[in-house]
Amino acid sequence: MDSSKTMKTAPQTEMPWHKELTGYHWWVLIVASLGWLFDTMDQRIFVLVRQPAMEALLPPGSDVKFYSGIATTVFMIGWAVGGLYFGMLSDRWGRAKTMMLAILVYAGFTGLSALSQNKWDFMVYRFLTGLGVGGEFAAGVTLVAETMPVRARAHALGILQALSAVGNIIGSGIGYFVLPAYGWRAMFCVGVLPSLLVAAVFNRLKEPEAWLQAREAMRRGEKKQLGAIGDLFSDHRWRHHTFIGLTLAISGVVGLWGIGFWSPELIREALSGLPKEIRDQYAALGTLLQDVGAFFGISAFTLVTARFGRRPTFAFFFVLAMAATLMTFGLLRQPGDIFWMIPILGFCNLSIFGGYSIYLPELYPTRLRSTGVGFCYNVGRIIAALGPFTLVYLNSAFAGAGYESPFRMAAMTLSSIYLVGMLAVVFAPETRGKALPEE
Repeated sequence: MDSSKTMKTAPQTEMPWHKELTGYHWWVLIVASLGWLFDTMDQRIFVLVRQPAMEALLPPGSDVKFYSGIATTVFMIGWAVGGLYFGMLSDRWGRAKTMMLAILVYAGFTGLSALSQNKWDFMVYRFLTGLGVGGEFAAGVTLVAETMPVRARAHALGILQALSAVGNIIGSGIGYFVLPAYGWRAMFCVGVLPSLLVAAVFNRLKEPEAWLQAREAMRRGEKKQLGAIGDLFSDHRWRHHTFIGLTLAISGVVGLWGIGFWSPELIREALSGLPKEIRDQYAALGTLLQDVGAFFGISAFTLVTARFGRRPTFAFFFVLAMAATLMTFGLLRQPGDIFWMIPILGFCNLSIFGGYSIYLPELYPTRLRSTGVGFCYNVGRIIAALGPFTLVYLNSAFAGAGYESPFRMAAMTLSSIYLVGMLAVVFAPETRGKALPEE
């Protein structure tokens, strides 16, 4: 037997992706993941306390759902503005420094939200918190994407986004114990904790080599300005990528913030015959289960996209998200329904967000990467911010038409937004297995 021929035809076994990571790779992944984890913890705190806060800050007889929707819209607009500004800052100033600044902003203003005296200063604090929330994602995922080896990139970014569900779980756990006992102001006080991360790790993070090279090339006049937002549209390739990324983000963000993250209100309505304290506990438990489902959903997206590619994975999970939304808002009636419907809702709604952290950095060159991620994921929220307002408007319209449960009908109608994401997938470029683009 010719052993040399055997050697040539034998299948080559690749080492597992995580074997390619050094200690510093793991350090970057841990820090960026913690920053986003605490970010989503603060988001969950807001989702749980917006209704109790509005009830406390508004005069008796006010439309609490309406002002809760307005507060959510203001928060998302801040998120969009922060994503745009910090995304450009990350391309010009550096990924690591921008990420740390964004963490300080969202943690600080989350804590200040506890001092709110009326609906107006509450909304100002929510807008300012949103600035940091939007900025952290753009800088964090870009830092990880540019630091990781090609084969490890999707897995690492999937881990980062999956751990965001753990942040939501922590927020829900805090809500379960703190909200009934100490109230909504105490919940916001907990949100100050992420600022401790900045003090602990700031000096140990380095800027990615790709960004350092792009900065030097720009200084020598070999590359265009870093973080020039106009370049997202002046070049036909980046313009096409921007429209695709923006449309995908709008579909998923509206589906989540306009519908999925109203599960506490759905639970409180379904259990309206129970005492308020019990309903609040079920609402917090529901979001906890939703976040557990989200962790597995994001993890599933990561595994599927690594095997089959970005486009088919997005299409599959958009279908699941719409189906789960229709089922949950259409059928949830009893406490027992919470334990299986809400995890399925979280699995399907949040799975798509694993795709954003993986796919959006793959659409842009180094000099525009964070700007592009920030624009697509966060500026899309300016449009997506209409989601909560639209839900409230549809709720009023269906109530005026005499529907028994206008809130449920509004949510089910708005779930058609997932069809927009399915359409965008048709025109999206496939990036699986490819190096990050350059000009």
